[in-house]
Amino acid sequence: MRIYAKISSMNEIKRDIFLKKLMNSRHNNMIKVVTGLRRSGKSYLLFNIFVNALKGEGIDDSHIIQVNLEDRHNKHLRNPDELMAYIDARLCDEKMHYILLDEVQFVAEFEDVLNSYLHVPNADVYVTGSNAKFLSKDVITEFRGRGYEIHIHPLSFKEFYSACSNKDKDSCLLEYMTYGGLPKVVTETSDEAKREYLKKLFHHTYLVDIKERYAIKKDTDLEELVNVLSSSIGGLTNPRKLADTFHSVKKSTISQETIKNYLDFLSDAFLIEKSVRYDIKGKKYIDTPSKYYFEDLGIRNALINFRQIEQTHLMENLIYNELRLRGYEVDVGQVTLNGKTKEGISERKTLEVDFVCNKGYERLYIQSALSLPTAEKQAQEMRPLLSIKDSFKKVVVVGGLQPTYMTDDGVLVQNLFDFLLENDE
Repeated sequence: MRIYAKISSMNEIKRDIFLKKLMNSRHNNMIKVVTGLRRSGKSYLLFNIFVNALKGEGIDDSHIIQVNLEDRHNKHLRNPDELMAYIDARLCDEKMHYILLDEVQFVAEFEDVLNSYLHVPNADVYVTGSNAKFLSKDVITEFRGRGYEIHIHPLSFKEFYSACSNKDKDSCLLEYMTYGGLPKVVTETSDEAKREYLKKLFHHTYLVDIKERYAIKKDTDLEELVNVLSSSIGGLTNPRKLADTFHSVKKSTISQETIKNYLDFLSDAFLIEKSVRYDIKGKKYIDTPSKYYFEDLGIRNALINFRQIEQTHLMENLIYNELRLRGYEVDVGQVTLNGKTKEGISERKTLEVDFVCNKGYERLYIQSALSLPTAEKQAQEMRPLLSIKDSFKKVVVVGGLQPTYMTDDGVLVQNLFDFLLENDE
């Protein structure tokens, strides 16, 4: 089955990964909550792609109850009792009914409304909500263990590339790494329009959401923190180091605790994700320092006015996002080696593995390398992987024209386009 997300009259983009999650979650006796970065296509996924899939399986319109609570025409349904009466009146028989509610936070006491339908055997409930009032942790706390989160991401490069008409892969990748994968960006025809949209989206939507949710009166330090993170993707950091930067460079008195809170707020709003360090040999986590990656590269670049478009760090962030989209938990790996110098003095070296990726019992290790121009550079990238003495797959993802091949040591050297476009596993 193929269902398409319409982006323009000319191009349609498949979002099969998220459609599959929705279809597989049906009738699981839980409230399905679609979360994700604002403007990443949550409503379209639920009310167009998912609805079309239900109809494709023969579900009649009368058994799909859709309410857009942001629409002024439905203002009366923001009253919880009015909404329940409206839904109850449309439960026309004992067959399964699919209840889809957009921007459910507009309903007073919406938790009670949604929990009430957990006890209705022919009701299957799906909702979206604003990030200003409705986040992942709300799903956990408000629905008493009966909320099932389906987190969607901006367009992957594979999805983005499917809408790139009359452009080669290199041009599309450059555009994607510059302007990101928010669906609205794909429809804009000029670079200027893309830049303005991304800048306004951060300042007038994302930042306002965070300020509203956490009642932040002074947002100068919060905005500056995002700028600092934007300039240092791929670098290890923690609240103490960030506070030191603010004190010495920004002449700010912001505390470590406030920075920690701001990092949590940005993560809750799906703007950034934290990747913690994992000691591969010691099989233990090291909580600090950590790395922070941006959910959308276009937002990241807009925050620094599209300067510092360094391919190495952007490629690392791109690979991280792709792995998360495919369902992996992604950590930053480290391998500690004990040895001796030429003088016979004992020494310890810590090597970094860009990504330790886990999904169930599956694990793989990935290095990101923009290029491998020399044998020395290849040995540098391979050394951390070859120092891991287990049988899990080891991969170096390489940009440019580097072909995909397997080394004699069993390391897969994979071209970036092969990783993004051809391999879903």
